[in-house]
Amino acid sequence: MHLALCQYAIELFEQPHDYREHLESLIEQAARRGAELLVMPEYSSLVMTGQMPTDVRGDLHASIAALQSMLPAWLEQCEALAKRFGVYLVPGSAPVLDDDGVYRNRAWMFGPSGLVGTQDKLIMTRFEREHWGIEGGSGLQVFDTALGKLGILICYDNEFPMAARLLAEQGVDLIVSPSCTDTESGYYRVRTGARARALENQIAVAVSPTVGEAAWSQALDYNYGRAGLYVPADIGMPSSGVVAQSEHITIDRSSWLHVELDLSAIAALRDDGQVLLRRDWPEQFDPARMYVIEK
Repeated sequence: MHLALCQYAIELFEQPHDYREHLESLIEQAARRGAELLVMPEYSSLVMTGQMPTDVRGDLHASIAALQSMLPAWLEQCEALAKRFGVYLVPGSAPVLDDDGVYRNRAWMFGPSGLVGTQDKLIMTRFEREHWGIEGGSGLQVFDTALGKLGILICYDNEFPMAARLLAEQGVDLIVSPSCTDTESGYYRVRTGARARALENQIAVAVSPTVGEAAWSQALDYNYGRAGLYVPADIGMPSSGVVAQSEHITIDRSSWLHVELDLSAIAALRDDGQVLLRRDWPEQFDPARMYVIEK
């Protein structure tokens, strides 16, 4: 599999056609290099709020309310690009106002034939929960594609082991993680979580982050992150478990991290690795062995 992970710089596009050309050019750039699966970051859709009047795009709640009318055209373009280039595309996520009146952070996956499915973020960060009013979704989707079984865990969800475990038990070989963090420590938390999930489940985890500053947006003001692909540290894999990551933690222009990924080589480790973490996972829940010895 040829995987392209976007390190997505937040830029201001005040005209709709400028943004549409930007998105098309970005996807075409990766597709022309042979990418089969393209991943963009969490809340990348919020770049479209730059088209709004300054008082709206600078307002945390007004901007996502106004974004709702823009999402159908955005999704239509994303689907058309996936079909045009014959790729699988995760164009990031967006805050979506559902019929129950609640905003949820939703990611989409499109394929050469159209929409494959969606995945909501399950666990909200303090910012989303306490300031933004975005609530967690429920349920984990397994995307059965021509490239293999894939899963999506949005940013913070990767810091909790059981979500990835459930996907792994359903046969998922690669989890993609659209991410948006506004501090360096946030980036390292996501990176650490992704590496841990890859190790525990003997799968691959790929991260696509936002980067750069956007003084015009309360939601996307500061962004730090590196695109990266992480695997178990085991036979035939990098000793660090880091297959590749972008060089800098923030940049001014979006770029793609291109990586070749052999899912069968990772799957083989689950049967004959130096360690068998997936096999041994249940042992930690054995109450006959795992208990605190009282002094």
